[in-house]
Amino acid sequence: MNERIYKLAREADKLARIEIPDLREIVLYDRIRDEKFAELIVRECAGLFPNVYVEIENEHGHTPVIAADYMKKHFGVGE
Repeated sequence: MNERIYKLAREADKLARIEIPDLREIVLYDRIRDEKFAELIVRECAGLFPNVYVEIENEHGHTPVIAADYMKKHFGVGE
C-alpha cells in the first residue's frame, strides 16, 4: 500500500479519538475508526472523478450520473 492509505488511516484514528476520547470504549472506538477510514477512502476515490459521467442501468434504461456522486451514494457517504 502507498503512503496515502497510511495517511488516511492516521486521519481516521484522529477523527475517532475526537468522537470517542475514552479509549476504554475500545469496541465503539474501533467501529468509529473503521467507519471513518472507509468514508475517507470513498471520498478520496470519488474526488478523483469530479466531472466523469457513467451510465447506470435502471428500469428506465440507461441514465448518466456523475461517477463521484454515484460512488458516495452507493457507499452511503454524505456530503
